[in-house]
Amino acid sequence: MTDREIGRRAFTFGLAAGAAAVGPLTLAGPASAEAGAKARKAAPFFTETTLWDASSGPLANYHVHALTVLPDDTILAVTEGRHEVCDAGPRDLLLRRSTDRGETWSDTQTVVTSVDGQSWGNPTLVADRVTREVFLFYMLSERLPENTSCSGDSGELYVVSSTDGGATWGSSRSLAGLFDGFDYDWALHGPGPGHGIQLDDGRLLVNVAHRRVIVGTTAATRNYDVSSLYSDDHGRTWKAGGAVPVSADYPINEARLVQRADGSVLVNGRAAAGGNRQRITAVSLDRGLTWSAPKLDGATGRFNAVDASLVSYVGGRFLFSRPDAPVRYNMTVSVSYDEAYSFRYSRVINPDRSYYSELARLSDGTIVLLYGCEGDNASAPLRVKVARFNLEWLTQGRDSLATGPGLRQQTYDLARLARRAGGGTVEIVREPTARDGARAVFTPSAVGDHLDYTFHVSRGGDLDVLLRYYRSGDGGLVTVTIDGRKPHCATIDTTAETADGYDVLSLGTVRLSAGPHTVRFTLAGAGRGGGKVVSVDSLSVVRAPAHADVNEDVTIDNGALGFTVVSGSWPSGTGVAGYYSGNYQSHAPGDGTSTVRWQPALPADARYEVLASYTAASNRSHSATYTVHHAGGSTPVAVDQTVHGTPATGGGEWASLGTFSFTAGLDGSVELSDAADGYVIADAVRFVRRS
Repeated sequence: MTDREIGRRAFTFGLAAGAAAVGPLTLAGPASAEAGAKARKAAPFFTETTLWDASSGPLANYHVHALTVLPDDTILAVTEGRHEVCDAGPRDLLLRRSTDRGETWSDTQTVVTSVDGQSWGNPTLVADRVTREVFLFYMLSERLPENTSCSGDSGELYVVSSTDGGATWGSSRSLAGLFDGFDYDWALHGPGPGHGIQLDDGRLLVNVAHRRVIVGTTAATRNYDVSSLYSDDHGRTWKAGGAVPVSADYPINEARLVQRADGSVLVNGRAAAGGNRQRITAVSLDRGLTWSAPKLDGATGRFNAVDASLVSYVGGRFLFSRPDAPVRYNMTVSVSYDEAYSFRYSRVINPDRSYYSELARLSDGTIVLLYGCEGDNASAPLRVKVARFNLEWLTQGRDSLATGPGLRQQTYDLARLARRAGGGTVEIVREPTARDGARAVFTPSAVGDHLDYTFHVSRGGDLDVLLRYYRSGDGGLVTVTIDGRKPHCATIDTTAETADGYDVLSLGTVRLSAGPHTVRFTLAGAGRGGGKVVSVDSLSVVRAPAHADVNEDVTIDNGALGFTVVSGSWPSGTGVAGYYSGNYQSHAPGDGTSTVRWQPALPADARYEVLASYTAASNRSHSATYTVHHAGGSTPVAVDQTVHGTPATGGGEWASLGTFSFTAGLDGSVELSDAADGYVIADAVRFVRRS
């Protein structure tokens, strides 16, 4: 068990009774005494500036960015200046600098120019804090003649550096051949994008994305992957580090690196194949020379597969930015107090269209966010903006560099000290992506078998409880109790969405006295994949003066886990706007024999408002009838799908089907048939907890 208090200047890891011993560790607070003094005077602030605007030219588009802050607080922002709205079309690399902490910006400087249609892309910056030299990595993308797509087949890696804070740049160097030793037939080597990092021992570390050519391959056979590039001599020479083991289930692509307090390095990346996905992560225990097997990580939820940014911040906090929606909308920044295992507070920066993003910080703690936004193109932005704000604004006063968040967290390793009751077996699986390097896997013999843990609370009160658990194809339905009582969220389907990995659930606020307590994990039934395995990683108990931001909506999209075509043929489409996530499914008017079903895993016995998303059009049914199966029976609700629903920031147009009582778990569902007077649209169904 680890016990950590996030105070005014530092996070302190301590000990508590009954815990595995973890030595005390203190992480850095404000970057300087001056920064701390300024923080004590800080009021929440937010300001934003447009750096590039495609509506006023001169280029067609500005997309994919890099950002860094140098030791003297000079800010460097780089973007691809695209002559065409195309990933492999002619692209320049453009730079704007600020020497006054982002108050004003230089005119655009072209660092790398496209000649005869050259496609320069994936800008990635990393600065050496010792020599103050800054390096810009990028690639030259090329397409084979038979490639009719807008993606390059090959990409060679280059680097250029500046020793005067980005005012001038030296000659570029080709790094071709560095990755020839990998046996994956990679042809494209794209750095970052965004930024690399410098480790605590001075090593410069950059992540590089790879894949095979587009021509003649499918997404599943392109060997999407990320490896590391490092320098131990301040950038004079660069060497290839290790690669995340290639897996078609984990097509990791554009990513970020962070170093944790124990020296390990986390890579956190998007899925190359797109869609509405969780992030893919892996861990290196030897500073980028080798990497663990990849896993999904649901700490930041599921959102559109897009380049997102992750950075370490003052006092051990981590920051994460992304468009928090299944489509590219809703730019959001979140803060973590446990090194990206969970994120407690979030704030929307821009609810409009949002795209790639990049984070950095100034020495006084000011947060800098560079991101694409706005426009009508679903893939590429109209403008690139830079936002500056402080921690007080981000957390809406719940945290500041002056006082800290007033948060104390105790974390318990659930791979240890389990006491099994009933039948079944317990296995300990060791893997670096587990919080303390291992997780417990419980295979019950029957429904009702359970796994018990005793954990000790050092100080009683109303405490937030977080569970980090593992989702797999054979995951079961689990009920959690603490001292025999169900918390606010108590039931979990641990079936994997698309591939195995970790997820985190807020069980809610629980009143606990100082001393020992028992958490029990009971198999309640088969998960939606038919499995019955229970795997748990860690339990965290958090004392904080402010509530965490918790989303209590459960949304089931067509094609996702929980959606089933029960009978008939329901083809997918995208022809009419207003759908949630990637598409919708439809059926011509029929006799009611063709049916689809949405089955959520609801966390508690409670009342939920049920909403349905659909795309409205004149040929739709005036009476598409959804049947809601709830704790009190079944209720048919007719919806006129010729009339638009209410748009939501995260996508979809929604109509309420009413509020009903549901039993926790998998007993509730919503069904829709083709018995209608027009086309019936099956998109998404959402369950919003109301009690």
